[in-house]
Order: sequence, then C-alpha cells, then structure tokens
Amino acid sequence: MKIALIQMNIQWEDKKENYKRAGTFIQNASEHGCNIVVLPEMFNTGFSMNIFRIGEPENGETASFLSQMAKEYRINIIAGFPIWEMNNEKGRNIAVVYDTEGNVIATFTKLHPFSFAKEDQYYIAGNDIVTFTVDGMLSSIFICYDLRFPEVFRKVTKKVQAIFVIANWPTSRKDHWEALLRARAIENQCFIIGVNRTGADGNGIHYPGASRIYDPLGNNICAGTETEEMIIGEFNPRDADEVRSRFGFLQDIRFIDLLS
Repeated sequence: MKIALIQMNIQWEDKKENYKRAGTFIQNASEHGCNIVVLPEMFNTGFSMNIFRIGEPENGETASFLSQMAKEYRINIIAGFPIWEMNNEKGRNIAVVYDTEGNVIATFTKLHPFSFAKEDQYYIAGNDIVTFTVDGMLSSIFICYDLRFPEVFRKVTKKVQAIFVIANWPTSRKDHWEALLRARAIENQCFIIGVNRTGADGNGIHYPGASRIYDPLGNNICAGTETEEMIIGEFNPRDADEVRSRFGFLQDIRFIDLLS
C-alpha cells in the first residue's frame, strides 16, 4: 500500500485556491503511483466556524471536485470538509472516502466537536463509526479531536488493519498529536495514518504538519515537517494481521461491553 499524506497550507475560507492546491497534490500522488491520497480535515476552508458562509450540501461543489479528481487520476481520495443543509441550524464536519471511479465508499461525521474552540456550537456530533475497504485494506477513519478518545478506536480494532486520522491540530499541542497517534497504533495493533495541515489559519492559529504513519508496533514509517508537502509512506496491510497473530494482546480485552 502506497499512501500520499498531503500537508496543505490551507487558505482561509478560499475554496477555489484550496481546490487548486489539492488538485496539484492529487495529480502528483497519482504520478508517483500512490494507491490513496489523504487531505486534512476541512481541507477546502480551514477550521472555520463560519458555517453559513462556507457550508454546502453533502453533494455540493467540494464533493464534485473530489469525485472528479479521483476518477480523472484513478486514485482513492480521503478528505475532510464542512457541509450544511439549509434546514439545519448546524453543519457537519465530515470525512469522505472516494474510490478510483469517483464513487463515495464511506462518509464519517466527526464524533467529538472540539468544544474548547466552540465547534460544538456550530457543528453537530456524529453518532456512527464507519469501516470500509480501500484497495483491499480494511480501514476506519476519525477526525482530529476524536484522537483523544481511545474508546472509539477500540470499537473498530478487530475489524480493521488501518485507521486514518485527518486533522487541523495546532502547533501548541504537537507533542500530544504525535504521542496519541503512536499510542493508538500500539494499543490497537494497526497502522495509524495521521494527516495534519500546516501554516496559519484566519484566527492566527499555527499548525505543525507532522503528518505521519505508525506501524502496529508503534514504529514510525514516515513523517512530515512543518512545510506544505506530500509525504509518501508504504506498508503491507497484512503486517497488522501478522502482529496480532504473533502478539495476541487484543484477545485479552475485557469489559468490552462497557464501551457499548
């Protein structure tokens, strides 16, 4: 499996510019023979609470752009963007997975809006965890603040080989980002693919990039710097199965009903 992690310097609430940047990265990932290209949380706008300005239907212009890119470049795309329906008071912070034909194979709504930044006042919380298969790899996905809640990862542990985490995670808590990604990989014995933005947003918050992939033993496969860039990581998803077979820690989980 060859995955391109895209650390965009997202331009504040400027969808056209962000489509342009993302399109260049997607083309580049395709030319490098990647199976999957992953964009950050809210790649098209930045982490904005201005849902009435940036929001659009789930099948709006951003969805059309991503579907077209996936089909044109024959590559699976994972990306996050905000949506809002006219009859709702709040939006949804979602992640969508597109296959190489441009079809949607999974849609996930962020489970834990970041109340510290008042996200919960503008975006509803999701209620469903998703699993999907992309190029034969059993996978799941979470968004940013979800990373701090290990119990939701446990919900999919035995069903997946890899978990994606897309984010707008600030520089001030970069150490937490790296430590939590690695912990989720070790405790769930699966690949964790974390993709974070870089640059600064319209509120003056800075982001460190630091996108990375950890293997099921917590080893770092690849890591990004603070710059806008594409990082490519390669691994065999079946290595997760081998690690679980060799070290049967997940079979010893007790009190799993407490997570229901």
